[in-house]
Parts: sequence; C-alpha cells; structure tokens
Amino acid sequence: MAKVIMKGNEAIVHGAILAGCRTYFGYPITPASEIAETAAKYMPRVGGTFLQAESEVAAINMVYGSAGAGARVMTASSGPGISLKMEGISYIAGAELPCVIVSVGRGGPGLGSIAPEQSDYHQVVWGGGHGNYKNIVLAPASVQEMSDLTILAFELGDRYRNPVFLMTDGAIGQMMEPVEFPAATAEAPPKPWALGVGPERRPNLVSSIFLDPDELEEHNQKLADKYAEIEKQEVRYDEYLTDDAQLLVVAFGMTSRVARSAIDAARQEGHKVGLLRPITLWPFPDARIAELAEREQVRRFIAVEMSTGQMVKDLKLAVLGRKPVSFYGRFGGNIPSEAELAAEFKRLAAE
Repeated sequence: MAKVIMKGNEAIVHGAILAGCRTYFGYPITPASEIAETAAKYMPRVGGTFLQAESEVAAINMVYGSAGAGARVMTASSGPGISLKMEGISYIAGAELPCVIVSVGRGGPGLGSIAPEQSDYHQVVWGGGHGNYKNIVLAPASVQEMSDLTILAFELGDRYRNPVFLMTDGAIGQMMEPVEFPAATAEAPPKPWALGVGPERRPNLVSSIFLDPDELEEHNQKLADKYAEIEKQEVRYDEYLTDDAQLLVVAFGMTSRVARSAIDAARQEGHKVGLLRPITLWPFPDARIAELAEREQVRRFIAVEMSTGQMVKDLKLAVLGRKPVSFYGRFGGNIPSEAELAAEFKRLAAE
C-alpha cells in the first residue's frame, strides 16, 4: 500500500478506524485538536459516531458508557484535559473496561504553554486518579507509530479489559511524515461481559463500586494479578547500538529521536554510546535495563526527557544502584538539540 503524508494526530484516527473504533468522544485542546477534527471528519464516513462533549469530564464519562456497551472507543486531550478526565479513568479501570486515551503533551503545570513537553509522565504512567489501578502506556516516536501503536492499543485494551494510553507530545502530534497503513481492518472480539445495545442488550452489571471491604479487596487482588500478567507479557522497547555501549541513554518519544542522532555524532568521535527506547512506559522495561546494568563495560545511564526529570525515577529503580544514573532535560516547550545532547554524551563518555 502506498504511503501517505500526514500529521501524527491525524494518523492516530486513521489507525483507530482500522482497529475497528467507531466511537469518539472528546473536547478540543491544543496541541491535540487535530485528533478531534480528524475524527469528526472520518468517523461518520465509516458509520461511526463523533461527539464533541461539553467538557473533558463529560467526554470521559461518555467513553465509560460506550466501553461498557462493548464498543471500541477513544478520546484524546492534553495535560489540563487529562487532569479533568482522571476520575473517570479510575472508574473505567475499576470497572475493567477497554478504551484508548491519547495524551498529547504540552508545557505545564497549569495552563503552561502549547509547546511540546513530556512532563505528564507522572500523571499518565503513575496514574493521576485514585485507587489501585494501572494504565497500559504506549509511547510512539514517529508518525508511523502513532498509527501502529493506536491499533495495538485497542488490541491490548480488549485483551486485558483495561484503559490504554498513547502518551506522545506536541512535536510528534504536529509533525508530518509518511505513513503506511495495513490493508485489513480489525474487528473487536466478542465481549460477553458487556451490556450491549438494542436487541443485543444483556443483563450484565458494569460497575466499580464494592461496598463490602472483603469484596473490594478481592477485586483489587484480581486487578493486581492482571497487572502482574501485563508486566510479564507486554513489555516493549527498542535498542540502538547497545552491544558495546559504555554510556546508555534512555529516552522515549521525541527525545529518543534527537538522542539517536546525537549518539551517531558521539560515535563518530569514538565514544561508545547506545540507546534504549521504552515503547511501553508501563510496563516499564525494568528487567532489560537491569540486564544492561549488569554488563561490565556499561559505566553509566542517562535519562533524557522534555521535563525536569520524571522517567528518571523509573530508570533509577530499574538500575537499582548498579551503575550511576544521570539526567539531562529541557522543558518549558523546548526540545533538546542534537548538538547539546552530543556534547553531553561525549562529556559523560569521557569521564
């Protein structure tokens, strides 16, 4: 199939439609607004539904209802909007309902700016809502992955009956690159637990409330067991020049692209630098990082983020004191340049 040039935000919607998503509820916010715009344009063309809700709170609760009825459903927003959705996300996780939520990062806190950042890592990966729950979190690093990982997100959501986040940033959302889409569309699997609609309506109960302490404890243990299985089965990452690396860079999304170019520049001057790019931010690739930390030639790790350092905590937990961990960050909507990262990598590699 021929490739098509489009924005990352647009590729998400095309991937969702190919995954069998036919319902989108959202509210526009920069730099994620093109997702709603594209859904409004294309969802009706495939017999689907687009609805701009009156608020982010309303949108996530519409997602809750649609997911409970068994539909493949999605929404998208940016930092402030995701904050407003958090109560609903916890409800959806508690009710074990699959859905896809896209977070297109912008500068924060507060209203911040509309420039790209990765400072919503704690919000999305660690869970900004209440209770003992986890979101599966995928981090695309290209416009192609914006589509591919959206398709995967729907598959994982249905497989584990769990919310799945695509956590990206304004740069990848707004950039344009060629995308190749799969020829076949995907159908959602049977969902006997769902309420259904119309003549298919079933007398099921979809809820996240358990007033008896023992019942709630049992439910939380069931969730914990599911999350443990996800950690075993669904860790995804990409490596670049790690075989002989003495300095290992850990970066995701946009920063991983810049870091890769900076690694090439450092390698040209004889510095052995490599990259591990987490594709799943949760589950985080702890075991692989621990393996790399055990290598004798590895001297140091460095987390590179468009934030003041949020993933660095997960990196330190994975390394567990085996090797030093450094941090390099730009924020406020600034993207680190290849030159500044190359200079930092060369400085650390020479120590």
